[in-house]
Amino acid sequence: MWVEPLRGWRRVQALSQRTRIDWAGQIKQLLSVDYPDAEAVVLVMDNLNTHTIASLYEAFEPEEAFALAQRLEIHHTPKHGSWLNIAEIELSALTRQCLDRRINDLDILNTELTAWQNATNTDQRQVNWQFTTHDARTKLRHLYPKN
Repeated sequence: MWVEPLRGWRRVQALSQRTRIDWAGQIKQLLSVDYPDAEAVVLVMDNLNTHTIASLYEAFEPEEAFALAQRLEIHHTPKHGSWLNIAEIELSALTRQCLDRRINDLDILNTELTAWQNATNTDQRQVNWQFTTHDARTKLRHLYPKN
């Protein structure tokens, strides 16, 4: 799932697996289709082992991987900090609003996901992030260097 919180935009797609190659393909789509004119795209994401620049080099020729990597600014959420990841919060909303049953067929699942995505994007539901720098320094103080 990709989320641009202030624009009220998201893109969601289910794949049959979650490999480095799959992630790299999603990055390529993000940069070439969703944001073709952006100089840089800032990604905040979890620490899944596929979410690395190395995945791009596994999937594409070095020149293409480098060009894609140069347009990314990646920030990883702390371990056990998925609640800081807006995409994770959106996945929770998606689960409550769309996935209230088991769907065994990937095509049907993606049809349902696309319908939710289109309805949500049409509403341009933004994310009203309330977590401040002060909150972060208090709650995540163990992550800050000690002087």
